[in-house]
Amino acid sequence: MAFGAVIIGDEILSGRRQDKHLARLIAMLTQRGLALDWCEYLGDDAPRVTAAFRRSFDSGDVVFSFGGIGATPDDVTRQCAAEAAGVPLARHPEALALILEKFGDAAYPKRVLMADFPRGAEIIPNAYNRIPGFSFRNHHFLPGFPQMAWPMADWVLDTKYGHLFAPGAREERSITVLGAMESQLIDLMNEVIAAHPGIKVFSLPTAGARRIELGVKGSPAQAGAAMAHLQDGVRALGFEWESLAPTREAGNPPD
Repeated sequence: MAFGAVIIGDEILSGRRQDKHLARLIAMLTQRGLALDWCEYLGDDAPRVTAAFRRSFDSGDVVFSFGGIGATPDDVTRQCAAEAAGVPLARHPEALALILEKFGDAAYPKRVLMADFPRGAEIIPNAYNRIPGFSFRNHHFLPGFPQMAWPMADWVLDTKYGHLFAPGAREERSITVLGAMESQLIDLMNEVIAAHPGIKVFSLPTAGARRIELGVKGSPAQAGAAMAHLQDGVRALGFEWESLAPTREAGNPPD
């Protein structure tokens, strides 16, 4: 199962706000032995957002969407998700009850719009101010405010995807290769990929210096064998290398 993120807001693309959701979601998934496969940043442009959700609904991926679920004219996420899925917006009774409980008569006529979700959606509880997000199919729509969105994303992961958790199931190992160019390592990288199914190989060169971080990602058992293969291959090519500490994809997300 692949996981994706959609982060919405003109304020991020203009630089008025700095996105923090991507790093946090990666950490949340990593803590649970999962990984983020893709991320897309979008402005408050309804046709573009609709097209993006149409693609992501078709993909079957689990998607976390941040931003644009308020009631102001620049909040287009709810409407775009409904259009992309081919369903109408419908006022969700449980979401409406929560908004009325918080605001009373002042919820009308505008705040109640935040209870309009694609028909068939389920609410995501919001402990911060009780105005819910929503889940529709395998997409989970959260506010743009981190103090609201992050606990809600934790709740979604623990409630809906706990059966997928495998902390420590992925390991990353790497070495620093000295004096090499990436082109000289490509055949070796392909050799390791072919010999160790399920392993990913990566290279991170240093600009202006012949220093390349060369590594593998996969299960702990696979990563160890693939790294030994990689080290032997680098040695056979005549390059020196320095070890780097392995990392396990587990632990607590940062504050």
